[in-house]
Amino acid sequence: MKPDEHKHSDHFDASLPLPGDSGANQATDNKDQQRHQRDAITDAIRRRVQAAYGDAPNVSEEVEEVLNPEAHAKLSRHQKYVLELTKSGRPMHEIQTAWHEYYAGLTDAEKHQVWQEFYAAQGTSLPVATRVAESSSKPATKSRMRPAGQHKGSVSRRTEAINPPQHVRSLIFGLGVGCIVLLVFLFSFFNQQFIAPFIQPSRNVTNTPIIADSGAISLASEIIIPKINVEIPVIYNVDSINEQAVQDALQQGVVHFADTALPGQDGNGVIVGHSSNNILNPGHYKFAFVLLNRLAVGDTFYLQKDGKRYTYQVYEREIVKPTDVGVLGLTDKLATFSLITCDPPGTSTNRLVVIGQQISPDPSTNIAANSQNNTLATKAAIIPGNSPSLWSRLLKFLEH
Repeated sequence: MKPDEHKHSDHFDASLPLPGDSGANQATDNKDQQRHQRDAITDAIRRRVQAAYGDAPNVSEEVEEVLNPEAHAKLSRHQKYVLELTKSGRPMHEIQTAWHEYYAGLTDAEKHQVWQEFYAAQGTSLPVATRVAESSSKPATKSRMRPAGQHKGSVSRRTEAINPPQHVRSLIFGLGVGCIVLLVFLFSFFNQQFIAPFIQPSRNVTNTPIIADSGAISLASEIIIPKINVEIPVIYNVDSINEQAVQDALQQGVVHFADTALPGQDGNGVIVGHSSNNILNPGHYKFAFVLLNRLAVGDTFYLQKDGKRYTYQVYEREIVKPTDVGVLGLTDKLATFSLITCDPPGTSTNRLVVIGQQISPDPSTNIAANSQNNTLATKAAIIPGNSPSLWSRLLKFLEH
């Protein structure tokens, strides 16, 4: 042994623990324990990272995919620019700054294209270059800005409460459309009560006559009521008291009731007309007598027939039930005409009867009526009124 070696071997190292030195052994145990703890923590972190990115694609495969000429040819101009930045070897912060400047200089259409590429790539394995573009251009989403303590599940449930599922929205839409269709049908059925009062012509006209009391006498058979501005045809060729026959004739004007006196004859003539009607029914005179209730005692109306005009002055008006057919008979005057319509307008509940007596020409010049007693008219079961509504027709169909 060399002297130096012997010298070193005899040298005492105070840092080394001596046998039986408990303090030194405890320090060694503490170091070992700390090392084991660090190893355990490192292993736990490694397992979590591996669990989070265990399905991530291999980076080398992605780089190879990007560098592939065929894949490179399919890249857009924006993706190629990011690829060039990635291959430039510049630091990441410079790459991000360059991309932001590039993106800010794009037009709206080009920016839209960038976002289309981004959304199209969602949920797929993206090349490294594209991921760099996304990380530098993707704005912060609401999920990143979620307040502390707020879970994603609560946000989803609140979103579902605000925006119900598609089948629920479809159900709500279907029910809404069904309700609208139902309302349309109900208004069609009951329009005589609900619709007609709103669309009746001249409901708000004043009593100022537009039609003059006198004028040229035409050969057409008409009734003229200046106070309510009525000048419409009178149908005289209905020889039946059948309800359907009268309703068919009412499509062409107001109707002279069969077996009652004609203008220029003694007795009581009867004219019936609509005050309202089902909007789906044909005819242009559905509201002929809608304002008849404005006639008062002393007002006049005219009947023109065969080129001659007859003037009648109102002396009585009354409201009766549809079955009170006695008003179709004779009156206590020599020559009269009764104008009859449904009352109140839009219903068939009652009948308004306005009676006028002939004042011109002189009734003494009249001829006798074919039937002095209006026998056929008074045999009617009901005074004609508004035509059946869709609802009444449906009920009648169901009864059969």
